Amino acid sequence: MKRFVPLLAAACLLADLTRAATPVRAEFKGTRSDHSWSLKELNPDLPSDWSDYNFLVLEFRASSSQRFDLGIDTAGGRLAKTIHPFPGVRVRASIPLRYYREPAGDGVDLAATFNQPRGSYWINIHRGAVGPTTNVIGLTVTMHEPVGSPTLEIRSVTLAKDDPGDEVLEGKPLIDEFGQYTRVDWAGKARSLEQLRAAWAAEEASLKNAPTNRCEFGGFLGTSARATGFFRVEQVDGRWWFVCPDGHLFYSAGVNGVGTSSGTRVQGREDLFAAFPPAGADLGRGRGPSSSFYTWNLQRRYGEDWRAKWADLTTKRLAAWGFNSVHNWGAPSRTQPEPKVPYAMMMRGWQTGRTIMGMPDVYAPDFEKRVDEAAAAQLAPRRDDPYMLGYFIGNEPPWPGRESQLCDAILAGPESEIQKRLKAHLAEGDTPERRKAFVLEAFRRYIDTINAAVRRHDTNHLNLGIRFGGDPDEDVMKMAGGFDVFSLNIYSYAPRRELLDRVYHLMKRPILIGEFHIGVPNRGLAAGLVQAANQEERAQGYRYYVEQCASHPAVVGTHWFQWLDQPATGRNDGENYNIGFVDVTDQPYLEMVEAAKQTHNRLLEVHLGKVPPTDCKPRAQ
Repeated sequence: MKRFVPLLAAACLLADLTRAATPVRAEFKGTRSDHSWSLKELNPDLPSDWSDYNFLVLEFRASSSQRFDLGIDTAGGRLAKTIHPFPGVRVRASIPLRYYREPAGDGVDLAATFNQPRGSYWINIHRGAVGPTTNVIGLTVTMHEPVGSPTLEIRSVTLAKDDPGDEVLEGKPLIDEFGQYTRVDWAGKARSLEQLRAAWAAEEASLKNAPTNRCEFGGFLGTSARATGFFRVEQVDGRWWFVCPDGHLFYSAGVNGVGTSSGTRVQGREDLFAAFPPAGADLGRGRGPSSSFYTWNLQRRYGEDWRAKWADLTTKRLAAWGFNSVHNWGAPSRTQPEPKVPYAMMMRGWQTGRTIMGMPDVYAPDFEKRVDEAAAAQLAPRRDDPYMLGYFIGNEPPWPGRESQLCDAILAGPESEIQKRLKAHLAEGDTPERRKAFVLEAFRRYIDTINAAVRRHDTNHLNLGIRFGGDPDEDVMKMAGGFDVFSLNIYSYAPRRELLDRVYHLMKRPILIGEFHIGVPNRGLAAGLVQAANQEERAQGYRYYVEQCASHPAVVGTHWFQWLDQPATGRNDGENYNIGFVDVTDQPYLEMVEAAKQTHNRLLEVHLGKVPPTDCKPRAQ
C-alpha cells in the first residue's frame, strides 16, 4: 500500500502531461544563434492554446552553463525569458508560464524582481515581452555570443497544470566537498585538501608587494587637500576626487561582498551535494536551508581563530592588489574581526512593514518617525569612524519605467494612506502621465525624508545616494537630489561616455559606479550580466572598464561586484555567476589579480588625465 500512493500520484501527473516527442538538438555558433521548432516537431499532442496550463516542462541537457533565451512563439509575437542551465547533465525543468504571461512582480530591487530560483536551473525574467499563450506556434532557443559551440538537447516538451517539480536526472552529485562543480574540469581545480593547503601557502608567501604610494586610508601620497578627519569630495582642476581623512586625493577602487559566507540552498536538494559543511560551522546550518562551502573552506584553511586570520590576510590581499575600499551591503561587524580598509555602508530600515515594488507608504503617519529611528540606529555607532567612506541609502529601485504597474499594485493592496491619496489623485484623471507624476512625488518625499534624517544623525560622512540601476530616467534623477555623490550600477563593458556626461550635467555631483562585473561561462558557473570569452578576457575587461571610468573627470570610483564567485547551485535568488576575484576554495584568479594591479597602479595618472585609459576591449567569444 505504501507504494500505491506515489504510483497513483505519478499516474495523475502523466495524465496531466501531454505525450513526449522526438528529441531535438541545437548547436550555437556565430554572434547570435537561433533554433526554432514547431509544436508538431516537438510533440504532436501539444495544443496551441496553453491557457489551461501553468508549466512548460522540458527535459534537456546543456553542454555549457551559458544562458540562452527560451522563446514561446505565438501568433502575436515571441515571448522570451532567459534560462541559466546546469551544464553537462540532463534535467527536468518545470518552467512557470506566468513568467511569460504576466509582468514581473513585487521585488524590493531589480535582482529580487527579475531573478527566479528553481531546483534544476534558474530563470531571469527581465528580457522579452509578456502576453497571452493562446495561439502558440512553437519554441525558439537563442544564444548570444556563444563560447565554444555549445549544444542543447531537448528530449521532451510537455505541459502541466500542477508543478511536477524540477529534477537533476543524472550525474549527481553536482557539487563536491569543496563546493566545486563536479561535471566540469579546469586548471587549478582542487582535488584534495593537501593540494589546497599547498596553493594557499604559496599565495600567502607571494603577498608582499603592496603599492608604496598609498597612505593608511588608500589615498595617493604626494597629493594634498584639506584634511577633515573624514572622507569628503572635492573638485580639483576640473576633476572630482574623494579626499581621504588625512587630506590625500583618493580614487575608490572598490569591491563588493568582501565577507566569509556565500550560502546556497541545500534543503530539498541534498542529493546534489557530495558532502555538507558540518553543523555548527560558523552559520550553524549544516544540512539546513542554506550552507556556505566557502565558509567551510576558510575554516579548513585557517583552523582556530579562523575569522581573525581571514581578516588579516584579506587586508593584505586588498592592499597588494591595489583595492582601497569595500562595500558589503551593511556595516562591518562590531563583534567579529574585519579587514582594515575604508568601507561604504548600505543603510536599510526605510522599508520596514509593507512595501510595494520597494516603495513604502511614505504618507503613513509614522513614516518619518520610523526613518529617523532607523537612521539613528545605524549611524550612531559609525558617525565618528574615519574608515567609513560614506553610506548608500538604497539600491536599484525596480519601479522606474513601471509606474503604472506600481499604481495598480497600490490600488489592489490593503487600505493605506498612500492608496487613499492615489485614489484621490486619479479621481481627477487617470492617465499614464498622472500616474507617473504621483509616483515621482511619492519618491521625492521618500528621498527628502531619508536625506533629512541621515543628516540629523551624521554630519561627518558622505551621502552616496541610491545605487540606481543602469540608465535612470531624467525625471527620476531630478527627484533624487541632496546626495553628495550620485551612484549608478552599470553593467556593460564600460559606461557610455555620453551617459556619464548626461548624468553629471543633470546632477552636478561626482559619480560613483556602485556595481559592475564581467564573467565567463565555465566551472559550472554562468557568465554574469556581461560576458567574456575566458579568464584572460575577463581580466582585460576589468582593466578596460575601470580605466575608461577613471578617465572621466566626474567619476570618483568603481566597485566590482563581487569578491567571491557565487555558488554553482545558486545564491538565494538563483544567481550562480563566475564573477569573483577568488573562487569557492579561496583561491584567487591570477589573471584578475594581475590586471587589477596594473590598472590600480595607473589610476592616479589616468584620472589626472596624464595618461590615456586602455582602449583594449574584452572579447565576448
